[in-house]
Amino acid sequence: MPIWLQFIAQAGLSFFATVAFALCINVPRRALIPCGWSGLLGWMVYWVLWELGTGRMLANAAGAVVLAFSGVLFARRYKMPAIIFNIPGLFPLVPGATAYQAVRELVLGHIDQSMRLVVRVSLVAGSIAVGFMLAQLLGEFYNQYLRARWRYRHRT
Repeated sequence: MPIWLQFIAQAGLSFFATVAFALCINVPRRALIPCGWSGLLGWMVYWVLWELGTGRMLANAAGAVVLAFSGVLFARRYKMPAIIFNIPGLFPLVPGATAYQAVRELVLGHIDQSMRLVVRVSLVAGSIAVGFMLAQLLGEFYNQYLRARWRYRHRT
């Protein structure tokens, strides 16, 4: 399959999966399309980095950073909490299939394989958390910079 067709398929499916999950958790109707866009942006950053050969952790962290920034931007634009856009946007990044495989291997008695998969799920979840934390930290630094610049300009 040509790469441009893969790109379109990944983008479309991540958008619709995010919107479907947002519907399941009762996100307000006017936030559905921005939720889809936040999920699409986070997943596409992950997918492009994965296709370029970076590690799974770096790709997930970068996807989470972009997702968090897009959630903040949509929150400001639509005057809603950022969590409304971030939680559904996480849906494509969450390693659900790997978690399922870990439980399946555990039930089948393959403890070594199960532990490898559990460690992979934990690392991916941790990298998503680090990505969100990094985006929050960068946002706070930017806000402090803007406040300091405003105070410098308006001092008497």
